[in-house]
Amino acid sequence: MSRRSLRGLMAPALAFAVATAACGGGNEPAPASSGAAAPAAAPAASVDPATAATITGTIKLEGTAPKPEPIKMNADPVCTREGKGTTTEFIVAGEGGALQNVFVYVKDGLGSRTFQAPTQPVVLDQKGCHYRPHVFGIQVGQPLQVVNSDPTLHNIHAMPKSNQEFNTGQPIQGMKFDHTFTAKEVMVPFKCDVHGWMNAYVGVLEHPFFAVSDANGKFELKGLPPGDYTIEAWHEKLGPQEQKITVGAKESKEANFAFKTT
Repeated sequence: MSRRSLRGLMAPALAFAVATAACGGGNEPAPASSGAAAPAAAPAASVDPATAATITGTIKLEGTAPKPEPIKMNADPVCTREGKGTTTEFIVAGEGGALQNVFVYVKDGLGSRTFQAPTQPVVLDQKGCHYRPHVFGIQVGQPLQVVNSDPTLHNIHAMPKSNQEFNTGQPIQGMKFDHTFTAKEVMVPFKCDVHGWMNAYVGVLEHPFFAVSDANGKFELKGLPPGDYTIEAWHEKLGPQEQKITVGAKESKEANFAFKTT
C-alpha cells in the first residue's frame, strides 16, 4: 500500500477520535486540575438526644364544619361494594372543633443540618376506593410504596411542581408501585383518574420534623435541637398558618392553631 493511501485511511479515524473526545466519550480519565482542590464541606451538626426539645399543639376549627357527604361510587360496582359508607373528608372536625388532617412541620430554623432519609417505605394504600392516609409526610429520598388493595383498576397520579410527575395504573389487586421524591415540596396532591373522588396529599421534606393532626386535633414534633423555629400548619381547604416559637434544651412548648371556616 502506498504512503498516500495509508494517509487517506488514517485521516477519518483521527477525525472520529477527536470528535469523540470533544463529546466526552472515551475511557481516558480527565486531566487533573492544576489548582488546589476545594476543601470538603464540614458535616452538618447532628441533634443531641440529651438536649432535644418537643413542640406539641392542638388544632381547632372555629365555626361550623361542613357535614361530610356520602361519596357516590356508582361508576364502579366494586367501589360501591368495597367503599360502602365512605364520606368526603375535605374538612374533618371532631368534638370541640378538633381539626384532623392538618400537616404541621418545621418550615424554618434547622439551618445547615442534614438528616438521613429512612429506608422504611411510607405506604399509601388504595382500599375501599379511597386513599389511606388522606394526608401524610415523607422525607426526600425515602421510598413511597403505593398499594392497590382493591379488586379493581386504580391509578395513582401525582401532580407535583418541584418533583417528577407520575401517573401509574394498577389494574390488579395487590400490585405495588415504588417512587422516591427528590426535592422538598409542600404539598404534592394525588388523584385517581379512574375514580374522580379519590384524592390525597403528601408533604415532602428534607427533615423528619413533621406530623399530621389526629382525630383530637393533636400533633407532636419531637427530637428537635434547641432553637428558633417557624412552624407551619397546612390544611387543604383552609390554607396555611405560621407561628414562630423558641425551644430550649429539653424544653417542651405548645403551638396551637385555630382555623376559621368562611
